[in-house]
Amino acid sequence: MRHELNNTIIGSQNEAKAIAFLIAEGFQIIEQNYYARKLGEIDIIAMQDGVLHFIEVKSAQADFDPIYNFTPSKQRKVINSAYYYMKEKGLDMVFSIDLIVIRWGEIEFLENVTL
Repeated sequence: MRHELNNTIIGSQNEAKAIAFLIAEGFQIIEQNYYARKLGEIDIIAMQDGVLHFIEVKSAQADFDPIYNFTPSKQRKVINSAYYYMKEKGLDMVFSIDLIVIRWGEIEFLENVTL
């Protein structure tokens, strides 16, 4: 239980770092931790230059590259959740599935990451 709590705290801290990064890069944050019923969660939904960005945040504290946690299965969940969000909000616009990877305190933004 303690390990899960630590991971939740670290995850929240890294999402806050990701949001600060996105704001500094000119993104407008629309939602955080959006949950699509039966599909999954999207960490951050943001807008920049007329493009809606669905952003997954991955991080790791150990000697492991967190990019490998963005598996094809997780990518499908994010894509399906993005479509669900757009349908729910009545949106028809350009969107991007993105990934923010936080490794050893460094942030890398990967735009348009899909299968």
